[in-house]
Amino acid sequence: MLDIKFVRDNPDIVKENIKKKFQDHKLILVDEVLELDKKSREVKFRGDELRSSRNSLSNQIGALMREGKKEEAEGIKTQVAKINQELLDNEKLEEQYSAELKERLMKIPNIIDSSVPVGKDDSENVEIEKFGEPVVPSYEIPYHTDIMEKLSGIDLDSARRVAGNGFYYLTGNIARLHSAVITYARDFMINKGFTYCIPPFMIRSDVVTGVMSFEEMDAMMYKIEGEDLYLVGTSEHSMIGKFKDQILKKDNLPYTMTSYSPCFRKEKGAHGIEERGVYRIHQFEKQEMIVVCEPEESYDWYNKMWKYTVELFRSLDIPVRTLECCSGDLADLKAKSCDVEAWSPRQKKYFEVGSCSNLTDAQSRRLGIRVKGEKGNYYPHTLNNTVVAPPRMLIAFLENNYNEDGSINIPKVLQPYMGGIDKITP
Repeated sequence: MLDIKFVRDNPDIVKENIKKKFQDHKLILVDEVLELDKKSREVKFRGDELRSSRNSLSNQIGALMREGKKEEAEGIKTQVAKINQELLDNEKLEEQYSAELKERLMKIPNIIDSSVPVGKDDSENVEIEKFGEPVVPSYEIPYHTDIMEKLSGIDLDSARRVAGNGFYYLTGNIARLHSAVITYARDFMINKGFTYCIPPFMIRSDVVTGVMSFEEMDAMMYKIEGEDLYLVGTSEHSMIGKFKDQILKKDNLPYTMTSYSPCFRKEKGAHGIEERGVYRIHQFEKQEMIVVCEPEESYDWYNKMWKYTVELFRSLDIPVRTLECCSGDLADLKAKSCDVEAWSPRQKKYFEVGSCSNLTDAQSRRLGIRVKGEKGNYYPHTLNNTVVAPPRMLIAFLENNYNEDGSINIPKVLQPYMGGIDKITP
């Protein structure tokens, strides 16, 4: 959510930002915000005038009563009663304008960083850098669920009977591999100095609207019927929500945390849910990282965070590349974002396995997260990044470590988490 003072002083910048995100239907929001802001300030000024008049008249009543001029005092009391009624009506208008103003401000996208390329959708994202040499072996690499099935590692049919499409049973060494990757990622981030956390897997609606836009909320979140609770789509939601309505000590910044959670997503949209694979599903697990930091440090942290993900994937012998997300591919709260994509030797192309985002003060402003500074309180910046998200990550792992005989190599860093084995065989 943008600062109303910024919108008031820079309406043209806000409108140009909306155009860069190809959301011209939101341009009218800027004018509505300016009009509501004007009305809000007018009723607040009127409220101050009324309270000042009431205080002055109340003092007169006291003086008249002391002088024995009861009749005159009663006449002024009638004026005070009228002012009180006008104040009640005025306060209702204050609440109305304030609510309408906030509703519109929350729909206006965050100001994107000047380095973000302008483009309509993810097809116009820009490759930044490649890490590791992408290899296509001379032998055929099967589809990832075929690999898992030959290793007795997945059961999609049973999952469909139990829960429908978008769910899965992982079994045996594939299930163990899944857990090993998550545990390795946890220790990897702890060794980077991040504090490990297991957060709530359900959050209230005021946290949901604090961490994401209304459009994302509708497309992603599962609502618990009869409760003001939603299942998390990622642990970032509850991790940033942890600081809601808090005034943080400057000396405690930055907060650097890595968190584990299951994730639940509707995956509502044109892409739909895969029937055969585990690339786009309703339920998965993820190791996440979040940072709450000083505004001037957020882009340093942004670069550190995506590099951690690249380093982790390279330690597992998986080639990756980074893509700069264009303006039209950024969610409304994001100022800058890049995707980490892993190499698929079967498809001979890269596919997304993680995303790193700087949301500047958008989330902290919506959630009321502030830092106590020497010259007053201010909003910190928040960032999030995927460390690893199996089973999607397992697709890249299996394909890049697949041997012609159907076995899977286990990289050295992962072997301690797999009981010391260096290979999974059919």
